[in-house]
Amino acid sequence: MAVVAPVLALLSAVPALCRWLTRPYYPLSALLAASFLLVRKLPPLCRGLPSQREDGNPCDFDWREVEILMFLSAIVMMKNRRSITVEQHIGNIFMFSKVANAILFFRLDIRMGLLYLTLCIVFLMTCKPPLYMGPEYIKYFSDKTIDEELDRDKRVTWIVEFFANWSSECQSFAPIFADLSLKYNCSGLHFGKVDVGRYTDVSTRYGWQGQCWDRVPGSPPPAWGSLLASPCCRYKVSTSPLTKQLPTLILFQGGTETMRRPQIDKKGRAVSWTFSEENVIREFNLNELYQKAKKQAKPREEEPPGGQAPTGHPDGETKKDK
Repeated sequence: MAVVAPVLALLSAVPALCRWLTRPYYPLSALLAASFLLVRKLPPLCRGLPSQREDGNPCDFDWREVEILMFLSAIVMMKNRRSITVEQHIGNIFMFSKVANAILFFRLDIRMGLLYLTLCIVFLMTCKPPLYMGPEYIKYFSDKTIDEELDRDKRVTWIVEFFANWSSECQSFAPIFADLSLKYNCSGLHFGKVDVGRYTDVSTRYGWQGQCWDRVPGSPPPAWGSLLASPCCRYKVSTSPLTKQLPTLILFQGGTETMRRPQIDKKGRAVSWTFSEENVIREFNLNELYQKAKKQAKPREEEPPGGQAPTGHPDGETKKDK
């Protein structure tokens, strides 16, 4: 069994690996992450490279390069302790390997370091990580539809994710949130998403004494304690990478926020929280919400005699209504 279990796990992962290989992002990332290893170890490339080894062998690591690679391994192991999905593990390996490669190339030759840095910048600008495109029961909001949808039916409970496509944490959480929507979506419990990177008005609109306005770009936001409960400031999700508020999950019951994760401290920074499926189910009491929503929505789900069962989303929503 000790041999069979890993083999079965590898075979089950073959379809996912094939899908990754068909996307340019992953093969090119792997090539950049292993570039120094290839340059140092392949005889046609390593000939003529400087080396600090006593035997002068240019096709083997010297003691300083071994130290840097060992330090890289320790950093990756520490970062992957909090990783949930395979994509997060691989993303951490790629990111820190590229940093280590840049250091090693600059140490080897400044021209090689500049060339590698240029390749990384070009790759970052032209090749984006693939977005999750699997099955889901999620309503996508814009800055103009989110308020209307949340207030349309007070009996419906909403779990809304505020995300941005540039955030690696949001991309890693996307399949988890989609899987939760497939398991718990019903007529009384809906799942939604709003791209605050695209619709910035959702996160830059503030209120004071019942008055709402859009924040002027470049101006500092008001103190968090001075924001009053009003429709224009009820989200309060910062898109700054320094606050680490993305992704943010907010539970709306009766059109009003009752819970959010991660929580926000007095300085507007997110309290550390792991976006795993188990944590979301436990913190938001999804099992209890699901049973309660099904009981409340039972009269509304009764179909007239001879009626035809709907296809797709139970409320007629499309899979992605961006």
